[in-house]
Amino acid sequence: MPTAAIQHHTPALKQKLSKLNIGDNFAIVKSARMGVGTQLFFDFAQAINMPYKELSGLLNISSRTISNYHDKKKSLEPAYSEHLLKLIALFNKGEEIFGSTAEFNYWLRKPFWNAEETPFEWLNTSGGIDLVTDEITKLAYGDAI
Repeated sequence: MPTAAIQHHTPALKQKLSKLNIGDNFAIVKSARMGVGTQLFFDFAQAINMPYKELSGLLNISSRTISNYHDKKKSLEPAYSEHLLKLIALFNKGEEIFGSTAEFNYWLRKPFWNAEETPFEWLNTSGGIDLVTDEITKLAYGDAI
């Protein structure tokens, strides 16, 4: 995708979650250590049009646990918070590069490198998120993957 298109496009996801400081890994870790509220989970799931159960599966936590935390106004533990914040950062970048979360979601679910696995399947680990982030960054710069 041409860089000019990226510069003139203000991603809708970024607008919806604009109060988050997830510009770099330090900011993500700092926020995660304090724990993020569960409302962020629900807002993010809605913004990317992903069922709660599917998103909670990526975080390796049950949707029932998320609901219980929400009912008790309890923040997510740091590990879950970090994973969620990294997913949000990834989807922000994906929306910026692909033009919409729908297009990014489509790409995530296509087999990767002529393999049977899809990038989406890697999002349940922090390292997998990092790998997918690296790959879409390469795409943004015109590298073949």
